[in-house]
Amino acid sequence: MKNKKAILQTLFLLFLIVGTVMIVKQNASMPYVKNQGRVFGTYYHATYQAERDMQQLIEAELMKVDGEFSMFNDSSTVSHINRNEEAPLSEMFLEVFNLSQSVYDETAGAFDVTVAPLVNAWGFGFKASEFPSDEIIDSIRSFVGQEGVNVLNRGGHSVIEKNDSRMMLDFSAVAKGYGCDVVARMFRKHGVKNFMIEIGGEIVVSGVNPDKKKWSVGVNKPVEDIAQDITEIDTILTITDCAMATSGNYRNFYERDGKRYAHTIDPHTGKPVSHSLLSATVIAPSCAVADAFATAFMVMGDEKARELLAKHKELKALLICSDNEGNHVMWQNISR
Repeated sequence: MKNKKAILQTLFLLFLIVGTVMIVKQNASMPYVKNQGRVFGTYYHATYQAERDMQQLIEAELMKVDGEFSMFNDSSTVSHINRNEEAPLSEMFLEVFNLSQSVYDETAGAFDVTVAPLVNAWGFGFKASEFPSDEIIDSIRSFVGQEGVNVLNRGGHSVIEKNDSRMMLDFSAVAKGYGCDVVARMFRKHGVKNFMIEIGGEIVVSGVNPDKKKWSVGVNKPVEDIAQDITEIDTILTITDCAMATSGNYRNFYERDGKRYAHTIDPHTGKPVSHSLLSATVIAPSCAVADAFATAFMVMGDEKARELLAKHKELKALLICSDNEGNHVMWQNISR
């Protein structure tokens, strides 16, 4: 009886070993698929190890995000809200709204999804060769601030209520990152362990690349290139099982009378930021979080960003600043 039991145990162990070897061999020989396409006014790129092409599934997930947060989609949830039309909120919308509220609180309002009217005022002002006056800025600031937007339950559905009908929601500073997150979730749901999904520079990576190594991701050098024709790599980060997002002013600025104005608007002052931080790259557990904090850091500046990073150990960052001589100075807390 004991011999029979020992034989069965040995056979079971051999079965496990053979099965494990077969799975390892299968994974080693499984090809990597590459897809790309347009989304959110930019491009996405996906590289993943799978037995089939999943492009249709990828784009289906991205279209869900577009249907919630695109300001260029007249039927999106955010478009209905900005037209002051009541729209029932999905779990996806609530997830991003609540995340935005959390980062708004953590950054003392530096990240603010209601800042769009100020951004529009300055953008139009430069196009029209006329700055918005202090009076106009103060008037707009009176209805900017996420504390003026609340989620209510009405008729069994969650809806948005704004304190002022002129308020606008703009999730463009978090939507690309969130889009990466939902594609990453879809991959994991279908058993894909090794992948990279990138949308307009925001990235989620998992497992290993086709060379069986961690993923190598470049951080662009802050080159003053308003036409966005120049791409120089400043440094390469080797990462896996995380998300990364970069925000910067070096390619988005206006010049007038010899003075440069960043495209990033400080919600507190209602004016373009004025500090030495050129770009902020954030590594976080999710890309939406990385995207939001990278945007916030560009409002806060180098010093305040580092103070916040000291409190949030789950966040890693690479900050590139300009010194008094115009040289680039890099600070990071990323372990290589």
